[in-house]
Amino acid sequence: MRLDKLLANTGHGSRKEVKNLLKRKKVSVNRTIVRDGSLHVDPSTDIIQVGDYTVHYQEFIYLMMNKPPGYVSATVDDKDKTVIDLLAENYQHFEPFPVGRLDKDTEGLLLLTNDGELGHKLTSPKKDIEKVYYARIDGCVTNEDVKQFAGGILLEDGYQTKSAKLRILTAGAVSEIEVTISEGKYHQVKRMFAAVGKRVSYLKRIKMGQLLLDPTLDNGYYRELTEKELTSIL
Repeated sequence: MRLDKLLANTGHGSRKEVKNLLKRKKVSVNRTIVRDGSLHVDPSTDIIQVGDYTVHYQEFIYLMMNKPPGYVSATVDDKDKTVIDLLAENYQHFEPFPVGRLDKDTEGLLLLTNDGELGHKLTSPKKDIEKVYYARIDGCVTNEDVKQFAGGILLEDGYQTKSAKLRILTAGAVSEIEVTISEGKYHQVKRMFAAVGKRVSYLKRIKMGQLLLDPTLDNGYYRELTEKELTSIL
C-alpha cells in the first residue's frame, strides 16, 4: 500500500495534510525518515511512525449508518448524492461500499464495509438473511394482508415473493407495520403493498440479520460496529 494512503486511512489527515507531514520529516518507515508518499509499505511487517507514534493499520472497516432520504446506496452516481458522500475522508480512503441497497427515499440501517467476502455473504440469496422494516401505509392493513404476505405476494411482473412476516402495529387510514423479508428485490416492500392495494408512505430498515439499528444514530450519522455487533454478522 502507498504510504500516503495508509496514513490517510489511519486518521492522519487528508492527502494534503499527509503530504505536509512527509515534507516536515515527521514520518519514518523502519526508523528511516521518508518524504515520498508514493512509497509502498507493508503494514504487517514495516514499522511506520508519525513522530513518536507507531501507526497501527486496520485492513477492514465496518460502519453502521442511519441512511437519510435523498441519498442513493451506491459508491458513485452521476446524478445523486451517495451514502459515501456522508463519510469523513479518512473512511472514504478505505473505499467502502454499501451492503445491499436502500431506495433513495428509504431511511435506516445500512452497513458499509470494504470486506467483499462479508458483503457477498450478507447479500447472497442462498443465505436468507432476514431484513426488518418499519413502514407507514396509506390504507388499513388487515389480518388478510398478514396471511397473504405469509404465503408470498405475486408482484406485478409475475414474480412470487418468498414468505414474509407482516406485523400490524396500528391499523387505520394510515397503518403502522413491521415487515420481515429474506430477499431484496427492487422496491420489494413497496411493490408487495401495491399488490394488495396499498401504498407505502414511509419506509425505514431497522434490522438486518442480527444487526439492529442504533436508536441513538440520527439520520446521516454513522459509527463503527462494536465487537459484539461485528461478531454477530461474521
